Amino acid sequence: MSVMTLVKAINNALDIKLTEDKSVVVYGEDVGVEGGVFRVTEGLQIKHGVERVFDSPLAESAIVGTALGMAISGLRPVVEMQFDGFAYPAFNQIISNVARIHNRSRGRFKAPMVIRFPYGGGINALEHHSESPEALYSHIPGLKVVVPSTPHDAKGLLIAAIESDDPVIFMEPKRIYRAIKQEVSDDKFSIPLGKAKVLNEGTDVTVIAFGAMIRECQKAMVMTKEAGISVELIDLRTIYPIDKETVINSIKKTGRLVIVAEATESFSVGSELIAIANEGAFLHLEAPPRRVMGFDTIVPLAQGEKHYMISPEQIFYEIEKTVKF
Repeated sequence: MSVMTLVKAINNALDIKLTEDKSVVVYGEDVGVEGGVFRVTEGLQIKHGVERVFDSPLAESAIVGTALGMAISGLRPVVEMQFDGFAYPAFNQIISNVARIHNRSRGRFKAPMVIRFPYGGGINALEHHSESPEALYSHIPGLKVVVPSTPHDAKGLLIAAIESDDPVIFMEPKRIYRAIKQEVSDDKFSIPLGKAKVLNEGTDVTVIAFGAMIRECQKAMVMTKEAGISVELIDLRTIYPIDKETVINSIKKTGRLVIVAEATESFSVGSELIAIANEGAFLHLEAPPRRVMGFDTIVPLAQGEKHYMISPEQIFYEIEKTVKF
C-alpha cells in the first residue's frame, strides 16, 4: 500500500499497464518530456522510452485520429487532451469515427482506446480550462464515460478503461488532483465500468454525485448528520453506461433524490437521473427530485468563479428542503 494523490494513482495505473502490456502507448501534448501540464505522466517516458510515451503536436483532432488508427491496428493508445475545453477540436473524430467504428465495420474493428483529460472548475483558470462536458460524451452511442472521485477509484477505473475493448472518455477532476490523499494498493486491480458505489447508506434521501462533488457532498453530510438527516450517498463513477439498478434501488429505499454536479443544469446528467427516477421509482418518490448544479452559463473567470461553484452549504440547503417537503 502507498499513500497516493489522484495524480499519483493515475500515473501508477499507466505505469502498470505500460509494463505488462506492450500494446499500450501513452501520448499527447507535453505528455512525454514534461509529464503533462499537471505532471500526471511524469517519469513514464524515462522508464518506458520515447516509443511508448511521447509528445504530440498541438492538434487534438490529429491526436484522436491517430489513436483510432492505432487502436484498430492492435494497439491500446491512451491519449491526453491538456484541458477539457481543448478536447472540442477532436469532437468530430470522436463522434464521427471513434464511437462508430465498431458499428460501421459490423464488428470487424474495435477501438480499445482511452481519451483522458482534466475537467471541471475550482482552480481559478482561464477560459476553456473549466468545462464539465460529461453530458456531451455520454449522449454519444459507442462511448463509455468515466469520472473518478478518489485515488483508489482513479487507479482501478483507469486500468479497467485501458483493458476495455470500447473507447473510453476518462475525465479527471482537476481540482482534486492533489487535494485528496488515500492509501492505494501498489498491486494491479480494476474496478468494473458501469457500476456505481454506495459510499454511505442512509434512509431519508439519496444523494448522487461524482468527481470533485463527492468531497463537497461529504462536507455537507457533516451538517445533515447534525440536523438528524440520514443520507445515502452514491458515487456514480461511470456516467455511461449508468448504473440504473443501484440508483433505482436507493430511491425506492429513501423516497427522495438530490443530484449534485457542477455542469450546467439543463440537458445534463442530472436530468437523466431524474428521468431514471421517474421511470423506475416514481411511486416511491415522496418529494420532487432536485438538481444542485451549475448555472446555465459559461464558467466565470477567476474573480467570479466562486459564485458559480457549488458549496457544501448549498448542498445541505437542498437536501434539507427535499427532506422537509
